[in-house]
Amino acid sequence: MNMILNTDSYKISHWLQYPPDTKQVSAYIESRGGRFNRTVFFGLQMFLKEYMMYDKFLKADDIIEAEDFLSAHGEPFNKKGFIDLMALGYWPVLIQAVPEGTIVPTGNVLVQITNTHPDFFWLPSFLETALLRGVWYPTTVCTLSWMIRQMIQEYMNLTSCGKSVIEFKLHDFGARGASSFETASIGGCAHLVNFMGTDTMAGILYAKKFYGEEMAGFSIPAAEHSTITSWGGREGEIDSFKNMLNQFAKPGKLVAVVSDSYDIMHAINELWGKKLKKKIIDSGATLVVRPDSGNPVTIVRDVIKALMNSFGYETNAKGYDVLPDCVRVIQGDGVEYDSIKDILVEMTNCKLSTDNIAFGMGGALLQNLNRDFLKFAMKTSAILINDQWIDVYKDPITDHGKKSKKGKLALVKDINGDFKTIRKDESYIFGMKDHLIDVYKNGQILREYPFIEIRDRARGC
Repeated sequence: MNMILNTDSYKISHWLQYPPDTKQVSAYIESRGGRFNRTVFFGLQMFLKEYMMYDKFLKADDIIEAEDFLSAHGEPFNKKGFIDLMALGYWPVLIQAVPEGTIVPTGNVLVQITNTHPDFFWLPSFLETALLRGVWYPTTVCTLSWMIRQMIQEYMNLTSCGKSVIEFKLHDFGARGASSFETASIGGCAHLVNFMGTDTMAGILYAKKFYGEEMAGFSIPAAEHSTITSWGGREGEIDSFKNMLNQFAKPGKLVAVVSDSYDIMHAINELWGKKLKKKIIDSGATLVVRPDSGNPVTIVRDVIKALMNSFGYETNAKGYDVLPDCVRVIQGDGVEYDSIKDILVEMTNCKLSTDNIAFGMGGALLQNLNRDFLKFAMKTSAILINDQWIDVYKDPITDHGKKSKKGKLALVKDINGDFKTIRKDESYIFGMKDHLIDVYKNGQILREYPFIEIRDRARGC
């Protein structure tokens, strides 16, 4: 990646737009609000390792390529600036950030970037496109996944007596619905901060590559419609089911079988619940039945009840019904934040325990998101001209929600222990701890976070 071209076109001319004698520029990233009132910060370490290290730094060919491209594109190229930058040999910036996995209310600074060499005052703004993109997407996926975890946990607390674990309640089905391998890798990794179930192997690979986690996620053998319907249509469905059990139903193991290829209630009532019932029970495995069509709220309810009619159930100490260990359900169709809640509400109203269900979430987890989902923005807040720091901010009369912050910033905790963004000089005056940590300076990562630490932080451990 040629980092000179890893920006927006209009950024190319910004080096000519600052006041004379500008020496430093300080900018910050925040979530201004959006769908949720909190964020779980994640992903900066991936960006730094992939784009900001010595081995990825500028080369002469990058400058030649950029000059040729930008002269044709119509932008004034800062050739001398990039030649001087290449001679320096590193990105002369300080990046501070809240520790990854930290839960921060929206409206607070998450990242702050300042140039460390006066000749390169234009760098913080120049890096905005790549840096903001490297933060908003993984943080948004991680936050969405975390919010779903909190919701599922709430219903588990209400309806479960410990027959299942939260870590495998939301499975990542999003790889094929993501816009690229890198999107799936970053988003899949972000989901794994909160859960351990995934079919997005790319996310596991990124957790290992960038955070040192050997195996961050797990999956089970599972059928798709093509492997079920290739056994000769309706008449062969039972043979496809038998094959799944023969191949994968071992003691203590799980196997998922999509069961709606023709008639899911027939599959449950006649095939799983009668003809194959003894085989399932005797296997010592857990069959996970997957419906994949119909109204998600009603189909989950009806499938669980049908399985209970066939396999029985027990009523736990909280008064909610639980399927026997040999059978469970996973819903992977039409799954997103609101539908998960609707399903859990319906199950609770029907006295069905959350133990009975897991969810698979695809495009809604990794792809149906944008920067405005949590209203992410990066803004300049202070500029050093000669030896004087000057506040930089905007406050458009047409949208005060886009008002930006002033000055160099600090993230502190108030008397109630809640995060609050204040001016850095105020934190010095009042002796308050700044929770923005120096993570990168002049080509070097100063603070690395192992995946287990991030997980523990996000879970409040």
